Amino acid sequence: MHFTRARDLVVAGLVAAGIVYLTVRVAYSSLPPLPTFAGVTLLVLAVIEGALGGSLRARIRRTKGGRPVQPLTAARAVALAKASSLLGAIMLGAWLGMLGYLFPRRAQVAAAADDVPSTVVGIGCAAVLIAAALFLEWCCRTPDDQENQPPEYRSDASG
Repeated sequence: MHFTRARDLVVAGLVAAGIVYLTVRVAYSSLPPLPTFAGVTLLVLAVIEGALGGSLRARIRRTKGGRPVQPLTAARAVALAKASSLLGAIMLGAWLGMLGYLFPRRAQVAAAADDVPSTVVGIGCAAVLIAAALFLEWCCRTPDDQENQPPEYRSDASG
């Protein structure tokens, strides 16, 4: 299993942004108003993953003398992190696609002006989820993971 690549997240976000922009362009008049805190669920996931990452990191590095992490637990955490970072990228793209449609129309369409704050909250929460998911994935690396990385990722010059 490879660690999440930024290009994969960027591609997923761009595809989602394009699809949402085109969909909203065609069907905005039939959509209900966006709840202001529609994206906060992503923030809740981010907080949980951040806390899980901190706990796992301490257990993997044995800094608090806790019990060791079972390999299956770490693998599940990495799978959760990969899925969450992809979800965050897709949602970030979706919110950006929505904002791309709404922002230019906010002066002429009252509904667009009302929906802009919702998209900004969604963008922020999706970005925090991506960061928390990547943090969780990073926390699941063992101290000797640097030996398994290609030379350009090693922190020492011996590669």
